[in-house]
Amino acid sequence: MNGNASHTVALILAGGRGSRLSPLTDARPKPAVPRAGSYRLIDVALSNLTHSQIRDVWIAEQYRPNLLNRHLAGGRPWDLDGTRHGLRLLPPGEGDTEDGFSEGNGHALFQQLEAVNECGAETLIVLSADHLYQLDLRPVLAQHADHGSDLTIITTEIAEDASRYGVVTSDGSQVTAYDYKPDTPATNIVATEVFIFDVAALRRACRDLLPDGSDGSELGDYGETIVPHMVEHNTVHEYRMEGYWRDLGTIDAYFRAHMELIEGTGIDLHRPDWPLLTNLSQSAPARIAPDAEINNSLVCPGADVVGTVEHSLIGPGVRVEKGATVRRCVLIGDVTVPAGAHLESVIADHGAEIPTGRTGQTKPGPGNITVLVDKHTDDESDALTP
Repeated sequence: MNGNASHTVALILAGGRGSRLSPLTDARPKPAVPRAGSYRLIDVALSNLTHSQIRDVWIAEQYRPNLLNRHLAGGRPWDLDGTRHGLRLLPPGEGDTEDGFSEGNGHALFQQLEAVNECGAETLIVLSADHLYQLDLRPVLAQHADHGSDLTIITTEIAEDASRYGVVTSDGSQVTAYDYKPDTPATNIVATEVFIFDVAALRRACRDLLPDGSDGSELGDYGETIVPHMVEHNTVHEYRMEGYWRDLGTIDAYFRAHMELIEGTGIDLHRPDWPLLTNLSQSAPARIAPDAEINNSLVCPGADVVGTVEHSLIGPGVRVEKGATVRRCVLIGDVTVPAGAHLESVIADHGAEIPTGRTGQTKPGPGNITVLVDKHTDDESDALTP
């Protein structure tokens, strides 16, 4: 086994529809959903891989890949446009393109496994594209090699309900149990959806789990099949990740992560050693009118603020008119908040029509964040598309 990055392929599973993030994912794939105004969800995984000096990055796509591909731009923003190494886009496999990977991410992983083996990779990093964190994978790969692991699960300790995640029990770093979305979690240590596999061990596990001649569809979600099988039959360790980590797979989590970013408790976008890289369209500087009132907010290039903004993110192309008030909102891009509008705890997507009067709630409960979208278009474009 070799943990050296030169023998490693990273596979980002970016094909799912992301129905829990609807309506933000109705006209775009989940990895292309904007975040923090100027970025997209997939930028997190790509930036972590680039800063970790992983040079072979594959992206498995399926649901509405066109917008995502335009954003990826052949890998150039992440220096992944090399001749021998770099970004490789994997076209949709079998299944209904309206449902993403219809048979689950385990099936999606299996579909690419032979190609990974044929390229000579000994180690495979498998990542999702809807999590927010900063992680140097080099010490993870070093531990993976030093421990002789067949699988390394990157874990983190959370304060919230762990039943939404894969829950890990360990003895030291040795993983002794993996329970996927249990009703009663044994610990608050969860998988971050970043896994390091030994390719040969992963292929053996898949053979053990599948009948002869199978296309891999029986694997479903690898959290229910591959990972628990390897915990039972292989050498599996955890690597505990410290610091900020969020699953952005729901509207509530998406909103919460933006509020944490504004409050300074979220991901650090200002780390000079670990910048979040992206393919950013050109925008003029933000304009802040003399009479504008802005408090504790993030304002992106291309925005124009004349009214009142508090504790909000104002995306590119957003105009807040005089007499408009925006509080605790995420305005993704290309919307106008007219005079007389009062928004509170609202997510407004690109092109959404903002009504006058009051929209949203002061203290919305779970599942009650107001989301406004453009209901008149199914166009795969938005304010961030170069």
